[in-house]
Amino acid sequence: MTLTNGYEVKDVPSNGNISDPQTLAQLFPAHKANDFFEALYGDAAEGAYDFELVFRDEEPGRVELELLLHQRPGKCLACNLTYGLPQVLGRHPVLNLKEVVARVCEMNGADPAKATWSLGHTRVISDEIHAIPLTIEMG
Repeated sequence: MTLTNGYEVKDVPSNGNISDPQTLAQLFPAHKANDFFEALYGDAAEGAYDFELVFRDEEPGRVELELLLHQRPGKCLACNLTYGLPQVLGRHPVLNLKEVVARVCEMNGADPAKATWSLGHTRVISDEIHAIPLTIEMG
C-alpha cells in the first residue's frame, strides 16, 4: 500500500493487532525521524531524537498510542523544546500522522473518515525519553 506521503507500508497486518511492536514500527518507520529533521533543518544529523510509536491501551472504539522521542547520542532532548511539538508533529506532512490514524482505523475495522484523533501534552519519562500521547477515537 502506498500512502499519500509517498511511503510504502509493506506487510502491515490487517488483523487489528495494533499492540504488536513490529506492526507499529511498520506504520511509523524509524526513518521518519531522519526525514523529519532533513525537512526541518536541511540535515538529518541535526536531529536530537528518534521516534518510536508504541501501544498504550485499547477499548472499543478507542486506541491510545504514544510517540516516544528517544534522545540521540551526543544530543540534548530537553534542549529541544519538545513541549511545543504536538502541534508541529500533528501537522507535519513528512510524518503524516493522519495516514497512520487511517491505517489504525482500517486495522480495527473502522471508517477512517469518521475517526478523530489528537496529540496530548509532552510527558517527560526521563532525560533521554519524552512521550507524546496519540489518542484515536473511531466513530
